[in-house]
Amino acid sequence: MAEGIMSVLRRIGALALWLLAIAGVLCGGLWVAHAAGLVQPLVVASGSMTPAFVRGDLLLATPTSATDLAVGEVTSLPNPQTGVLVSHRVISVSTSGDTVTVEMKGDANRVADPDPYIVPADETVWQPIITIPGAGAVVTSLMRPSVAIPLAAGMAGLVMLALIPRSARDDEKSARATETRRQPAAAAR
Repeated sequence: MAEGIMSVLRRIGALALWLLAIAGVLCGGLWVAHAAGLVQPLVVASGSMTPAFVRGDLLLATPTSATDLAVGEVTSLPNPQTGVLVSHRVISVSTSGDTVTVEMKGDANRVADPDPYIVPADETVWQPIITIPGAGAVVTSLMRPSVAIPLAAGMAGLVMLALIPRSARDDEKSARATETRRQPAAAAR
């Protein structure tokens, strides 16, 4: 009975290990893309852009030249007062010399953002291209130590279960089961 439980636990550990490997490769790829400046993950912190995206969504944004911005597009620019990226819809764009002045408004907001966003014309800005509903809330939760530490401990335990070697007794049982399955096939001939 205990051997059967250990076998099931080993299989669960092996499956968890594969799922973790896949998640790790995806996260590693996103990290490399972010480090190379190809993508910026953004977590939606308010409902100002409802229904386009809602609080807790994860946005993946790519760089676009500031001079390519157009009215009606959604872009992410640093708030002039706080420096935090704000993702709102562009309602006006004007280029003057070496600067681009952008006015934005959240779809759910009644009024435009209070201050214009001034961006050097030769810089890039972030434009969300993919929205993953609810994923930002998951990412935010996983970053909390009260969740991350127990989760990491549990994952380590599953990895350890996957690495437990099979006993010789398990190998004998497996060989007997294989032999039993072969015998009826041979008798039928």
